[in-house]
Amino acid sequence: MDRYNKTNLLSTTQGKPYYRSVIYPNIPLSKNDIYVITTIGDRLDLLAYTYYKDTALWWVISMANNNITKGSLFPVPGTQLRIPLDLNNVLTLFNTYNKTK
Repeated sequence: MDRYNKTNLLSTTQGKPYYRSVIYPNIPLSKNDIYVITTIGDRLDLLAYTYYKDTALWWVISMANNNITKGSLFPVPGTQLRIPLDLNNVLTLFNTYNKTK
């Protein structure tokens, strides 16, 4: 599934280019979530690859945790992170919020 097709370059009726906004869902708690304590060298994209086999899903971990600096791939070592494992539900929410017109 191509999550980046939601960021297509579009044009206004006057021909001015713009990017479609992407809306990221709030990720509900699940009994299947796991928790990890970060160490030196951890990055959200590498954690996404470890748990989802897809570095592009770093945003799932970011959205699930309000204790990390938004806009950074580098969590502070020693931070507890929630890793949502119900990825199908998260991606369904993402796709619902970002339907193409």
